[in-house]
Amino acid sequence: MDFRQLRALVTVAEVGSVTRAAALLHLVQPAVTRQIRALEHELGVPLFERTRQGMRPTEAGTILVDRARRALGELERARAEVQPVPGTVTGIVTVGLLDSTGDLLAEPLASGVARDHPGVELRLVTAYSGHLQQWLDDGELDLSLLYDLDSTPSLNARPLLRERLWAVAPPTEQLSAGTPVPLAEVARHPLVLPTPGHGLRSLVDGAAARAGVCLTVAVQSNALRVQKRLVLAGHGWTVLPGVGISEDVAAGVVSAAPLCEPAVWRRIVLATPRSRRETPAAKAVARALADVVDSAVRQGRWPSARVRQDGVPQPGHE
Repeated sequence: MDFRQLRALVTVAEVGSVTRAAALLHLVQPAVTRQIRALEHELGVPLFERTRQGMRPTEAGTILVDRARRALGELERARAEVQPVPGTVTGIVTVGLLDSTGDLLAEPLASGVARDHPGVELRLVTAYSGHLQQWLDDGELDLSLLYDLDSTPSLNARPLLRERLWAVAPPTEQLSAGTPVPLAEVARHPLVLPTPGHGLRSLVDGAAARAGVCLTVAVQSNALRVQKRLVLAGHGWTVLPGVGISEDVAAGVVSAAPLCEPAVWRRIVLATPRSRRETPAAKAVARALADVVDSAVRQGRWPSARVRQDGVPQPGHE
């Protein structure tokens, strides 16, 4: 198999049509068909099923598409890292941002990288911490923000900050940032929380156990935006990080207050894979991301967060 065959395979899988794939690859349709058939002949298995909805990968095809996509991505990175101008940082860097942090961090990170390292192609992905960690392990991300992770055999984790969790309620409840609300008070209301096993849910359940309170979960959702909408619809209160609700509080869409008795914190780390060489471009983007996070905290745009240096929380950012 060769590079052209793998590109044809991945493109057909993504668009579901040999005709559309041929147009994207600037080839005639028979050429794409021959490349797919050559792969099938070499491997001895069919790679696609022809259905009314289009070309659908078989089980073997799905496995090969996944591997081929990663191989093509590595080739793209290698090509981009060839430096035509000495001293210029070039390359493709794929960064994972936690879903709750995307609105705060994506634009300043993109602007900073474009200003300081115009030869770097930045690719941003937002998702939940569990998904991002899996993609890091699979080699699909170069670096990512994650929640409450220590270094593992496969990942290096650099602590960036601790952030406090907040009770979130409809505006009529008149919660206030300056008046923390005890978890026992939160527990008197029906709650909209993530499903068991979600990192935030584990923190809330652990705090409830320490406080000796019982939580009544009315609805479970792992989507931050869905949790906020359900609160506004009257299904109960929720618990979220301050960074995910600061704009809503400022606009009067919800009311919120930091949790107390006990206060509940979670750590955000910058994780990178141990198994892959960290490129100059990835190092530059990692520094830029850490700077953007630090700036957001110090400028008060990340509520109830404390920056960390060498794993030590810094004072003055409660």
